[in-house]
This record gives sequence, structure tokens and C-alpha cells, in this order.
Amino acid sequence: MISLDGYFAGEDGNIDWHQVDREFDEFAVEQTESFGALMFGRTTYELFEEFWPTVVGNSEFSPADRKIGKKIDDVEKFVFSKTLKKVTWKNATLFKEIDPKIVKKLIAGKGGDIAIFGSGTIVQQLTNLGLIDEYRLMVNPVILGQGKPMFNDLKAMHKLKLLDVRKFGNGNVMLTYKSA
Repeated sequence: MISLDGYFAGEDGNIDWHQVDREFDEFAVEQTESFGALMFGRTTYELFEEFWPTVVGNSEFSPADRKIGKKIDDVEKFVFSKTLKKVTWKNATLFKEIDPKIVKKLIAGKGGDIAIFGSGTIVQQLTNLGLIDEYRLMVNPVILGQGKPMFNDLKAMHKLKLLDVRKFGNGNVMLTYKSA
């Protein structure tokens, strides 16, 4: 999820501007089913670990949210952080730095996609290393003006090829690109 001006979160990390509705929930379930693993930086990992396990089995959440929560809770998670001492969420593995050789092994060893939510620093580093083969950007119809940019500190231009465009009734647009 990004704003029209390229931010994945507000300046204080807020994501209350995300356009979410029933159509989006159905799409999110569909996308989540393709995940073989998740990759996080510290901040997003901590937010997900705090939230998603509480959704599983909780009737206060929609069936779609519970299904997403179960997948996220169960799937293998790779966490990159120089400050975390350990990770305690089930199926999570901590890496202190991004080593391209290790990332390539993680990618090769997974069935299904390895998805990255938020985690702008991780996206930037993996982009610089040429280790992201597909970008799925859900563009929300909002201009934040400031926040946490998805693509900051890139060392070079990265050409992409458009694979798909999907429009949503709430104004969101999913753009899917592969590295050219």
C-alpha cells in the first residue's frame, strides 16, 4: 500500500489512510494465499507480531481478516534487524544484516512468493541489490505530502515492466511490475 506520492506510511508511521473495504479484503485473501514466506524489517515485524496473532480465532474480526491472520501467523517469516536481539513469533528467523547470498537462498528455497509489507528500508536495500523480481504496489487515492517513502536512497534507476493493472471500486489501483 502506497500513497499516490510514494509513501508507505505517514511520517509517524500511521497507515490510517489505507483504503480498505470488502472488495479489498477478498483481494487480500487471494494475495495472501500465494505467500510462501514473509520478509520484514524490525518496525513492520513488531507491528504484525502484535496484531495478527490476535486476529486468529477472534470473532470480532471478519472471516477474511481471520483467514489472512491465520496465514500470516503460520507462514515462515524472515526478519532483518540490527537492533532486535531475538524474534519470538512462531516460524520467524532473525537476520542481523541483508546478505545477498542468504537472501538468494531464501528465495530459491521457498514455494510461493516471499512478500514484503511496508518495511521500506528492506525494500530499498533489496532493490539496490537487484533482489526483488516483482513489485505489487497498491496505490491509494491519497496524497500524503510527507511520510515514509517506499523508494528512498536508491543508488540507481531501476527499469520495470508493467505486468498487470487492477482497479478497485474504492479508487485503489494495484500495479504489478517485474524488473526489466
